[in-house]
Amino acid sequence: MLGTIIGLIVIGFVAGLIARAVVPGKQSMTILQTILLGVVGSFVGGFLGRLLFHHGSGFVQTSSWIGSIIGAIIVLLLYLQLEKRRV
Repeated sequence: MLGTIIGLIVIGFVAGLIARAVVPGKQSMTILQTILLGVVGSFVGGFLGRLLFHHGSGFVQTSSWIGSIIGAIIVLLLYLQLEKRRV
């Protein structure tokens, strides 16, 4: 259980960092926000992967990492659009 939580945090952090590096522009986010971005992106990527491909399980697979990064990019783009509307 603790290993799963730590793994989720690590994967979330890495996916969040990659998403922030890929998306152009300045994102002023803390480390905690970056982890949260990656974790939410992992859930979004996992949901989309299961929806599109009707399977998907396992924790450390290449497809899981790619789905997490794509999900984090989608969440980051949505976040930036919401921030733009607030200002």
